[in-house]
Amino acid sequence: MRRREYGGSVRHRSCVRRGGRERERRSAPRPAGATMAVGPDGTVVGSVSGGCVEGAVYDLCAEVIETGRPRVQRYGIGDDDAFTVGLTCGGTIEVLVERIDRHTFPQLDEVARSIESSEPVAVVTCVDGPADRLDARLLVWGDRHADSLGSARLDAAADDDARGLLAAGRTGALHYGPDGERRGEGLTLFVASYAPPARMIIFGAIDFAASVAQIGKFLGYDVTVCDARPVFATPKRFPGADRVVVDWPHRYLRAEVNAGRIDSRTVVCVLTHDPKFDVPVLQVALRENLAYVGAMGSRRTHDDRLARLRAAGLTDKELEALSSPIGLDLGARTPEETAVSIAGEIIAARWGGTGARLTSLAGRIHHG
Repeated sequence: MRRREYGGSVRHRSCVRRGGRERERRSAPRPAGATMAVGPDGTVVGSVSGGCVEGAVYDLCAEVIETGRPRVQRYGIGDDDAFTVGLTCGGTIEVLVERIDRHTFPQLDEVARSIESSEPVAVVTCVDGPADRLDARLLVWGDRHADSLGSARLDAAADDDARGLLAAGRTGALHYGPDGERRGEGLTLFVASYAPPARMIIFGAIDFAASVAQIGKFLGYDVTVCDARPVFATPKRFPGADRVVVDWPHRYLRAEVNAGRIDSRTVVCVLTHDPKFDVPVLQVALRENLAYVGAMGSRRTHDDRLARLRAAGLTDKELEALSSPIGLDLGARTPEETAVSIAGEIIAARWGGTGARLTSLAGRIHHG
């Protein structure tokens, strides 16, 4: 998704932003929605390709700041062209470059306030279509929308579809006919979703949890550590966590589900390997649509855990969502190494990776 610089670093400046990448083909170092902002003093924040085409995009930004006319530019049409601008991976990306100021985007402050208050908001921009529609915007929240793309029917269709992307925390393109026809052609809208970070909930206040919390923050998660034992569940022991909760794991998770604070991006790591904690919380977790549920323990612990969960009524289909023993086979020994193993499995689950060594594989590096 586009980075927070969109609403923070560039607000109140007179001109400035390069919009997110709308499409990518073959290998690409950053996902759709990566953002780079160029300030009026030439300051650069963010990145669209991890350094591959930044120089060329920077020059284009200077042109757009001067003219005020948005541009969509493709880089890497062929490997030779890609090498010219630095896209040596041989992939193809398209970037939207647009000038942002109080006149071209008067709602920027409103978007920034939503981001800063953790209220999910999506910015829908027309990036391809008739000249009178280009750069038109629709702002979408969970309960309302503002501005217009130029047609009430198009606004209604984009509002509905953008809310779906926003709920999943996804950024991407939508294609319609001129008046919002979903099977039509001629209009491409780019939806930049600004949602709060996905959650990682770690159950079990053990030494391994401290390392998992730290790597979870590194990956961008909002991290909670929960344990029923107050002597172990203390903020001092888990400085990398956003919060440390003293509660029975299953009770806390059920309360979070009921409060609507759990979604399909949520990651749950059960590290207690104690059946009186593990089994009740896994009964809750495995019946929700979560991004990842992993549980620590030996093979013997795993087999015992499965038997207890089946006895509690969980089906084989529900148990398929459980990653146990947790993590990838890295030969990890220390808490820090184990945290890397767990993080690797979470990333693989998110993007469809295999966990195998890239040197032993052929084909695309990036999945999905």
